[in-house]
Amino acid sequence: MQKHDFLIWARNAMHTEMQAIDEVAQSLGDSFIQAADSILRCAGRVIVMGMGKSGHIGHKIAATLASTGTAAFFVHPAEAAHGDLGMIVDGDVVLALSNSGESDEILAIIPALKRKNITLICITAKAQSNMARFADIHIQAAVSQEACPLGLAPTSSTTAVLALGDALAIALLKARQFTREDFAFSHPAGSLGRKLLLTVGDIMHTGDKLPAVPEHTPLKNAVVAMSEKGLGMIAVCDVAGCLKGILTDGDLRRLFETRDHFADLTVNDVMKTQPTTITANKLASEALKLMQQKRISGLLVCEKNQLIGALNMNDLLQARIV
Repeated sequence: MQKHDFLIWARNAMHTEMQAIDEVAQSLGDSFIQAADSILRCAGRVIVMGMGKSGHIGHKIAATLASTGTAAFFVHPAEAAHGDLGMIVDGDVVLALSNSGESDEILAIIPALKRKNITLICITAKAQSNMARFADIHIQAAVSQEACPLGLAPTSSTTAVLALGDALAIALLKARQFTREDFAFSHPAGSLGRKLLLTVGDIMHTGDKLPAVPEHTPLKNAVVAMSEKGLGMIAVCDVAGCLKGILTDGDLRRLFETRDHFADLTVNDVMKTQPTTITANKLASEALKLMQQKRISGLLVCEKNQLIGALNMNDLLQARIV
């Protein structure tokens, strides 16, 4: 054996599996359409079942369906025979996987399934199998060769069924006109979910943490307040809470470069009027875009010119928006 044999064997296996996916793709027809339409019209959930390797594939298919707009979960066939069948109710669709179509655990519960008002979709390699015969809809997923050279370990067959499950999920996603925003609601902890769901109001500083001073505050006092709040800026507001201006640490550095005496200055003398602001209902990702466009590191949050919050680039970093 030569070391490069590993690459040869790996590429041969992957090539065989690619051929298997193509075989199943070419064989798709009316039964796939019926299955997709049945799931699309389903008033309940899709329950995926499978034993052994088919069970592992079933877990992935259920997860993909659930994350792309189709309510789905996996039920172990053996556990279903011991009480978990109660998870399946009228109006559900059962998607059962078995290469041979003769899974004892699935066949054992089919009579009970048939007594419920459910649609049974079976995916098997054999059109003449018992599962195919009992199914309301049967999709054949036959492959000519396993990648395993012994022809024993499920390889090409499971890969093809996994791809078939993905194809079903994507077809349903398209039919439902499922959007990036819909996807984000199923993935609130993911980076996409954060970018599409997290708003400025979710991460802004408010109340005592809000960096703000009244008009005509001595500059020295404003600098102390800016340092205490730690956002690198201080807002200037009138007695009614309306925003009048902003002073940033960058403004202070530039001021120190041009003046030697500051005792007679107030914030009104050095603040910038009409600062860039954002509303609380805007997405945090929009705040990031605005900061990048304006080349600033902080934003004040206003509603009808009333200061209600503030955030800076560090807040976006901590929220993992950047």
